[in-house]
Amino acid sequence: MKEVELKFQVPPAARQAVESAVAGSQPGRRMRLQAAYFDTPKGALAGAGLALRLRKEGRAWVQTLKGALPDGTSMTRSEHNVPRTETGAVVPEIDPRLHAGTPVGEALLTALQRADGELQRVMGTDIWRRARIVRVPGGAVELAFDVGVIEAGPADAPRRLPVCELEIELKRGHPQAVVGAAQRWVMRHGLWLDTRTKAELGNLLVRDVAMATPRRASEVILTKSMSPAEALDAVLRSCLEQISVNASQIASGTHSPEHIHQLRVGLRRLRTALRFFDGARLIEAIDSESRVALSADAASLFRQLGEARDRDAVSGPLAIELARALVAVGQAGDPPSLPASGAEIDPAVLVRHGSVQRLMLNLIARVHSVPPAVATGVSGRAAVEQPLSASPAAERPEAPLTLRKRLALRLNRWHRQILVDAERFDSLDDEGRHRLRKHIKRLRYAAEFSARVFDERSVRRYLKGLRALQERLGTVNDVAVGVALFSAAAPTDARALFALGWLAAQRERALLACRPDLKRFVVQTRFWRVRRKKTGSK
Repeated sequence: MKEVELKFQVPPAARQAVESAVAGSQPGRRMRLQAAYFDTPKGALAGAGLALRLRKEGRAWVQTLKGALPDGTSMTRSEHNVPRTETGAVVPEIDPRLHAGTPVGEALLTALQRADGELQRVMGTDIWRRARIVRVPGGAVELAFDVGVIEAGPADAPRRLPVCELEIELKRGHPQAVVGAAQRWVMRHGLWLDTRTKAELGNLLVRDVAMATPRRASEVILTKSMSPAEALDAVLRSCLEQISVNASQIASGTHSPEHIHQLRVGLRRLRTALRFFDGARLIEAIDSESRVALSADAASLFRQLGEARDRDAVSGPLAIELARALVAVGQAGDPPSLPASGAEIDPAVLVRHGSVQRLMLNLIARVHSVPPAVATGVSGRAAVEQPLSASPAAERPEAPLTLRKRLALRLNRWHRQILVDAERFDSLDDEGRHRLRKHIKRLRYAAEFSARVFDERSVRRYLKGLRALQERLGTVNDVAVGVALFSAAAPTDARALFALGWLAAQRERALLACRPDLKRFVVQTRFWRVRRKKTGSK
C-alpha cells in the first residue's frame, strides 16, 4: 500500500496545545508504541532507502517494511504491514520473507542479496502516541501526536534523541486533504515540516553523526512524449526534494553551510523552472496566482539566506589566501574580521517561519494536485498544448508545438541574452557581471532540466562550458562581495585596508581568467539546434 503522510516538529511552547487539540473529546486515550528496527552491520537497508521494523502495538506485534516510491516525494512511501502472532514484551525474530511478492519486498530482497551480513537490531523507539481520525475537506486524516525517544548505540551507553512531533496521515480521500490539514496546523501552532523519518534519525544515531548529508539536486528525467504538465511535475518534484530535505536539516538547528547553499540552489532551480516553463507556455496547469506566490516566497527566502552564504564564501578559500598574503608582508595572524552585519538571522528560525512552511506546503500541493484538465475529463496533453492564440473558427489550426520545440525556443532565447553581455564583458560593472552570472546559472539549470529530451552527449559538452564560466564568475562575485564587506571597516582598520588592496588585485586576475571561457561560450554549439536534412536530386 502507499502511505501518504507529512510529519511536523512541535515547538516546546506549543506542545500542550497540540496534544489537547489532537485529543479532542477523548484526552485519556494514548497508546505506547515500542519498536525495534533492523539492518545489516553496514546499513544496507538504510542505504537503499528502506526501513524494516517490528512494533508492539498494545499486546500485538506488527512487522512493517517501508521504502521510497519511484515517482514519489517525502510525502509518499510504499508500506507493507504484516501482523505477527507473537504477543508479550519479547521482540520476535525478524522475517524478511513476510514481505515477498510486494514491490517494496523485492527491493528488500535485492538489498539483502548485496548486503555484508545478517539482519540485526540497530535501533529502537519508545513512543507514546495520542491519535484521532478527523474529517477534513477532501477526505479523512489521522492526527498522531508522538512523544518519546529514539535510541541507538551500545546497550550500556545508548545515544538518545527526543521525539515530539505531529504526523498527519491520509486515511481516505486525496493527498490534498493532508496538505490542507497541515496548512491549518502549521499556521495555528507554529509547526515546521520535517522530512526525516524516525528510521532516518535513528540511522544518524547508529552512525553517531550529527546531521544528514546535504541534499544535492536529483536528475530530472524528461521524455519527448511527455505533456508539458508532466514535464513540469518532474522538475518540481526534483526541486521539492532538494528544498524540503535541506530545509528540514536546517530547521533542526544543526546544519552546515553546505545545507544553506543547497537550499539556495533548490530555491533558484524552482524559480528558474517557473520562469522557464512559463516563458515556453508550458505551465497553464498552474494558475497565475499560485505561480506568483511560489516564486515570491522562494525569492524572499533566497534573499534572506543570501547574507549568510556571502559571508561563508568570503570566510572560506579567499580568507585562507588573504591570511597567507598578510604573512608575506609581515602581518601574521588571522585575517581582519568581517564587520558586523547588524541583527543576524538564525537560519533555523528563518526556515521554521510560517512563510517558508507555506512555500513548501504549496509546492507539495502542486506536485500532488490533479491537473484541471484531467478533472474535467479532457486529456492533459490536449488541454495544455493547444496554442494560446488558436481561434475556434480557424479552419486549419496550427499543430501544437512539441515539448522539445518549446524547450528549444526558450533555451535559445536565454542563450542569446547571455551572448549580449558576454560580448561586452569588459565594459560591465560589478552589478552587470553579477547579472551575467545569474543568467548563466539560470540557463545551466534549464539545460539540466531539458537534457534527456536532447542528445545527451551534446548537452554534456554544453554544460561543461557553462559550469566553467559559472565557476570563474563565482570567483569574481566572491571578490566583489569581499570588497563590499571590508570597505566598511577599511577607514579604521589597516588590515582591512590591506585586504581591500589585495582583493582588488585578485579581481583583476579573476577577470582575466574569465575571458578564455567567455570566448569559448560565444562559439559554443547549441545542443538544441535541429539540423535540417538537405534535399535535392540524387
